[in-house]
Amino acid sequence: MAESKDQKVTAEFRDLWPTTLLVDRLPGAENANIVLTRLIEEMDAGKTDMTADYLSGNLFDIDHPAIVWLRDCVNISVQQYARNWGIDYRVDWHLQAWPNVNRFGDYHNLHNHPHSWLSGTYYVQVPSGEPKVKGRSDLNPGAISFFDPRAQANMLAIKGDGQVEAEHRVMPDPGMILIWPAFVHHLVHPNLFEETRISISFNAVLNWRNEYIP
Repeated sequence: MAESKDQKVTAEFRDLWPTTLLVDRLPGAENANIVLTRLIEEMDAGKTDMTADYLSGNLFDIDHPAIVWLRDCVNISVQQYARNWGIDYRVDWHLQAWPNVNRFGDYHNLHNHPHSWLSGTYYVQVPSGEPKVKGRSDLNPGAISFFDPRAQANMLAIKGDGQVEAEHRVMPDPGMILIWPAFVHHLVHPNLFEETRISISFNAVLNWRNEYIP
């Protein structure tokens, strides 16, 4: 049914239950990433499966200038995320972090991060240029995909409807930080480059206080 040009729109439109993704680039990342790359490569050389063994320790417990810099930046970004949500009271959290070294063919399956409040990734080294493997138009080497937490919400979406795409894809670059609600399912596409992809993932885990109860 066509709408009359003279019809006055009085309806109120509310966007309900948004899922917020923080995307930022950290100041000083270029110099810090050189140091972080060397540090993580040294750590990786001493372990057989460092990336998969993410519960073996907390990277942010290491007293190293580059790690302290990143930990402080992540805490600031978490504060910004909370303020964007309109949270105007004190929230206590602690950070758990681990390094990821993805060589050729490495990827991360679809998953979320239980028992956490927010999750995120900081990108230290991201390959660029032409991937080693070609031939398909739907390859997304190095990308991270996030999925609508409302299962099958797009089943009746039509062209132009903002709910058509159940996937949001980000092509990261060095110095980028991403933060999202920990319940959101995401995956990392295979690395199809000779160069390794190095990132640092983290969770913001709440230190419980009764003031959090709505």
